[in-house]
Amino acid sequence: MTRREPRPRERGIPEATVARLPVYLRALQALSESGTPTVSSEELASRAGVNSAKLRKDLSHLGSYGTRGVGYDVGYLVYQISRELGLTQDWSVAIVGAGNLGRALANYGGFGTRGFRIAALLDAEPALVGDRVAGLSVGHIDTLEGVVEAENVSIGVIATPAQAAQAVCDRFVGAGVTSVLNFAPVVLNVPPEVDVRKVDLSIELQILAFHEQRKADGREGPERIGTLDAPPGPAGGQ
Repeated sequence: MTRREPRPRERGIPEATVARLPVYLRALQALSESGTPTVSSEELASRAGVNSAKLRKDLSHLGSYGTRGVGYDVGYLVYQISRELGLTQDWSVAIVGAGNLGRALANYGGFGTRGFRIAALLDAEPALVGDRVAGLSVGHIDTLEGVVEAENVSIGVIATPAQAAQAVCDRFVGAGVTSVLNFAPVVLNVPPEVDVRKVDLSIELQILAFHEQRKADGREGPERIGTLDAPPGPAGGQ
C-alpha cells in the first residue's frame, strides 16, 4: 500500500488556509508557465485576490518564508504547495452521473495536469451505458464497487439528481472511498472519517444575487436621500 502523506489539517494548517492553497497554486503555475522565476508576496497576493499579510501567514504554515528583497522561488513554492495538497501523486477519480454535468467534468482536460485521473464514469440509466465520453465507456452503477477496487479510486464525484445522491454516496463509502465531491443539491450523511466537499451552483448564484442587490441598494440609496431629504441649492450636500 502506498504510504499516505499527512493531510494539511493533520499538520495543524487551518482549513481556511487549506482552501486558499489551490488558489495560490493556480497563480504560481501561471507564473511558472510564463517563465517567471520569483514572485513577491505582494504580486502573488494580488493574483490570488488576498492581502499580502494573509498570504505570508498562509505560506508560513508550509515553512516557506521567502527571501527579503527577492520574494518566493516560484518553482519551489509550486512543489511545496503541490506536496502539501497531495498533488505530487496521481489520484484516481470516479464520477457517478453521466448527464450533462458528469460529461462536462469527464471532458475537462485540466484534471489530468493537476494530478487527477478520471478512471470511470458511471450511470444507472441503461440508455447511457456504453456511451463514449472523453475516452471512457460509461459503465453501469452496479459496477461501482468493482471499479473502485480495480482502479484504486480515491475520490468519488456525485453528479446525480438529489434523490439518488445519498445512495450513491453510501456505495462509495461502503467501497472504501473516503473523499467525496458532491454536486447534487442535497446534504449528505457520512461517517466522521469521510470528507465531503459540496458544490452547489444555485447557492453560488444566490450569493451573487445578494451582492448585486446590495450594490443596487447602494446606488439607489444616495439618490433617494438626495431627492427626499437634501435641501435645495448647491449647499444641499454639505
